[in-house]
Amino acid sequence: MRIQLYISKTGYCSRRETERLLAAGRLTVNGKVATKDSFVELSDCILLDGQPIPMKERNIYLLLNKPTGIICTAQRQVKNNLIDYMNYPERIFAVGRLDKESQGLLLLTNDGDIVNKLMRVENGHEKEYVVTVDRAFPDSFMESMASGVEILDQVTKPCKVTRVDDQTFKIVLTQGLNRQIRRMTKAFGYYVTRLERVRIMNLTLSGLPYGKWRELTGEERNVLMESLR
Repeated sequence: MRIQLYISKTGYCSRRETERLLAAGRLTVNGKVATKDSFVELSDCILLDGQPIPMKERNIYLLLNKPTGIICTAQRQVKNNLIDYMNYPERIFAVGRLDKESQGLLLLTNDGDIVNKLMRVENGHEKEYVVTVDRAFPDSFMESMASGVEILDQVTKPCKVTRVDDQTFKIVLTQGLNRQIRRMTKAFGYYVTRLERVRIMNLTLSGLPYGKWRELTGEERNVLMESLR
């Protein structure tokens, strides 16, 4: 398997963080510095900074109602990083991101497999947001948003958009381009003043206070895993 997959299976860090470790030359395979194209077998000697990579003891699944101002990164040198904010006793990483100015539902785990499955665009996993923009908009704006918007040299996938009030709408996405919703609204001359993710597949913000986190219930975990099969 690729070394990125191997590291994610250990639960030590995400594939994104593994890429940083590889770029820094901190991973070795059988005494040789690993690269992003390295393949490994379970019998190989794979070390991080000359030491065996810790294996996870259990799978962790947490839901956080992320407040604005927190940055979704595991890099501790970044001010207001997610890991320091959570202060969780075991190593975890976020599945996907919410930008600094956005709030709402975030899934955190040490399960690399679930990260890979959730992040694959072709799997079409839904994420729902409530978005407020700087002024009232017509129905034609929602229709244009739903049919696809040209951003980042591509057209976004069709999505569901419904009105909440004159300046607020709900949008359900099945992809996660960089600052996608903000770029989509800007393409029509609107600017986001509040963005909240309220759902990831079967997981919702219900009963989860702003800034707090909790573990998934057994039922939530079972439904999520069944959906990812």
